[in-house]
Amino acid sequence: MDCKRVEISFSTSSREMLYDITGRIEQAVRESGLQNGLVNVYAQGATAAVMIQEGWDDSVQNDVVNLLAGLIPRGRWEHDRQDGNADSHLKAGLVGPNETIPLIDGKMGLSTWQNIFFCEFDGPRRKRTVYVTVIGV
Repeated sequence: MDCKRVEISFSTSSREMLYDITGRIEQAVRESGLQNGLVNVYAQGATAAVMIQEGWDDSVQNDVVNLLAGLIPRGRWEHDRQDGNADSHLKAGLVGPNETIPLIDGKMGLSTWQNIFFCEFDGPRRKRTVYVTVIGV
């Protein structure tokens, strides 16, 4: 077994948005040289998350953002008295900071319509970081 880790950094432009990072993850997997195992994608930060979702068009990503905005509205939580972003923390906690994907013959085991998204819930940010860890042979 071998383990390779890559740090991916980027900026975000909206307060709440899903960013398709599939291509960057695929590149990290290719560069790892590993063929079979697991790929873990982890969003660093208490107001961000990672989600696997349909990537065919923006409608599903917009629906996710709108659903979470309806379930967890801004401005009504105890933490808002500190810095006004309690909803961001709650959304990130609900979605979760990571996803693990099987690595099969050098490629991630995603279906045709699945993509990997970085979920920004407290942007825009100059720098967000995602760690990709590939474990395998």
